[in-house]
Formats: sequence, C-alpha cells, structure tokens
Amino acid sequence: MAGFTGFWEAATAFPAVLFGFALVVVAGYWLAVLLGGVGLPGTDAPHGGEGVGSGESGGTGGTGDTGDAAGLRGGLAALGLGGVPVTVTGSLLVAIAWFTSLSGAALFDALWLRVLTLPAALVAAWLGTRLLVAPLRRLAPGEPGISRADFVGRVCTIRTGRVDTGFGQAEVAADDGSTAVVQVRAEGTDAARLMSGSTGLLYDYDPEGEFFRVAPFRLAAPDAGP
Repeated sequence: MAGFTGFWEAATAFPAVLFGFALVVVAGYWLAVLLGGVGLPGTDAPHGGEGVGSGESGGTGGTGDTGDAAGLRGGLAALGLGGVPVTVTGSLLVAIAWFTSLSGAALFDALWLRVLTLPAALVAAWLGTRLLVAPLRRLAPGEPGISRADFVGRVCTIRTGRVDTGFGQAEVAADDGSTAVVQVRAEGTDAARLMSGSTGLLYDYDPEGEFFRVAPFRLAAPDAGP
C-alpha cells in the first residue's frame, strides 16, 4: 500500500501531473482500439507525413485531413518523427515524457530540480520516439493515391510567412482537385521572393529531407482579347 501511495504522490506531483491527463487520453484511445470502437492507426487515422495521398476535393491534407492535421504531419516530419500514424507518434511522445517526468518527481524533492526535469522529459520524449519510429516506418502501410513525385513540376501557393533552407510549407493541387500541404525549401534570392500567398514552382524533391525545392513562379496573365 505504501508503494502505491508513493507512486500516486509522484504521479500527481510536478512535472508528471502535466502529462497525466494526456496519458489518460492516450490510454483511453488504445483501449477503444482494442475493443474495436476505433479504427486501427493507418486505416482511418491521420498519417505522420509518409507520402502524400489524395483526399476529398477541396481538402488540404493528402488524406482528406484538415489544414491543421496536414500542418501537424509536416511538423512531425520536420522533427524526424514522420512516416507513421500521428496517433502512434503522439502516444510515444506522451508515454516517454510522462515516465521521465514521473522519475524526476520520484527522485527529486527540490522544486528547482523538478523544474529541470520538464525540459529533460521533452528531450527524452523526442529522442526516444525518434528511435522507436525508425523501425516502425517499415511496418506502416503506405498511403494510396498521389505520390510525391507527381507534384514535381506543379505550381503551388506558399502558406507560411517565409521559406528558407529549413522552413516552409505550400499548398499544391492534384489533377482530381484535391490539395495537399507539403514541405518546401528555397535558398538565396528565391527564398527572399517567397512569402505567404506567393506562387511557386515545385521543381525537385529531396527524399531524405522529405521536402520539395521551390522557386518563385509568375503565372502568365490571360489574354485580354481583341
């Protein structure tokens, strides 16, 4: 009983309590998966940026997700956490962060040491998840629909305030009318001319960085006619 009391005190203490609610949500989700109330990740769940599938016409994500979901997938990919369903990545991040913070709450009584545990838990969650995601990518089902190569040579619209060598997103349309938010990069004068709302041309794809190289592009004005 004393052991449970000590565990409960650590779990409800700072910083473990910050991740406690998220852990309950994660546990509830996977329980629903086991009971059949929720589809398995990779079937109807948002994906983690591995591939660009076709979505419903007018959607913003490759799988018919909202723009926020597409942005989340892109953010995870930029952190090296793409390639598996977002639900899997998020579950790993929460579980590792909670366990690390729980250990800190159990080991340290001083508040300043527990405060230092919080950034340590976030770093540990990122590193641990990145290590675990790497082998899981080979098990994740591929997304049907449009491949990344299909977007090379297409015109896009920049959706971030800037584009440079390490940051940028753009929206590109497919033949079926669906749209996807993709990661883009640019250098030098090209980067200086690209901003939110600018038109760009996706001229190359980097499979290692999982981004497109983009250059400014001016659409030809329609003929005024006689």
